[in-house]
Amino acid sequence: MTANYEKTVSQALSNETQKVVEGFNALNTDAKLAWLYFVYKKMGDSITPAAPTAAEPELAPLLLGDYYGLSDEQQLAIMREIVNGEATEYSRAYGAIKENNQLLVWYAWAVAMGDQVVGMPDSYKATDAINNLLSQIEGLDFEEQMSVLRTVVGNMGYSDVKPIETQGQTGKTSSL
Repeated sequence: MTANYEKTVSQALSNETQKVVEGFNALNTDAKLAWLYFVYKKMGDSITPAAPTAAEPELAPLLLGDYYGLSDEQQLAIMREIVNGEATEYSRAYGAIKENNQLLVWYAWAVAMGDQVVGMPDSYKATDAINNLLSQIEGLDFEEQMSVLRTVVGNMGYSDVKPIETQGQTGKTSSL
């Protein structure tokens, strides 16, 4: 299970944003990482200030501290684990934080790429699918872009937390 309790309920509700999310979900793991990198390189300055008071970097010390001391191979493996929702230490740490902090993690990693974070290979060429998705998200207004990004990052990572069943699901009323 990932950090987003209701995977079927997306924050990206319009047809256009749903298409971008579906296109992202169809990418392989490394293509997803590349897309996130390109999005943050192009739009990073507008993504991070979107909710400055809502992001709390101190809640992610493993991801925004310890992570930087790892080798390039370890960092890339952790990114892949998070994208794939694997039950690992870093993926659990990521899955335990809210979407605004998840956005902050990806932004911090994108800013540090090639310096403290493993960089994109110089020979990397984005696929048509990645370029198409980049064009699609660039064509959305800011709120729609944020909706897509929150949906995408919220579906990553691993969490054991289960949503509380509603009265409609259980048929029981809560007792005090």
